[in-house]
Amino acid sequence: MKWSEVIMVRLAGRYAKEPVSTLRELINDLAIDVGHEAIRVFRREKLDSDICIVLFHDEIKTNPGGSTLGLRVVAALREFSQVYHTVWLEAEN
Repeated sequence: MKWSEVIMVRLAGRYAKEPVSTLRELINDLAIDVGHEAIRVFRREKLDSDICIVLFHDEIKTNPGGSTLGLRVVAALREFSQVYHTVWLEAEN
């Protein structure tokens, strides 16, 4: 079963102007450590301080609460602001 993780963060204070490219570098660095490639980073329309990271997984979900990469990204982003992390399972026919 395919599944995804959605990680949302609203950058605040001194981090509000942090460019998406800097966050992308952080995420890519973490992803290299665990061999993960399917990552997309989005910013909210008209509100650049809202960032959404989606991790796509093709393997069977085995870790309750998220992948190792997802949990590492969440831990790293908590330094910037509050983080909202959810796991989504692909709907079956």
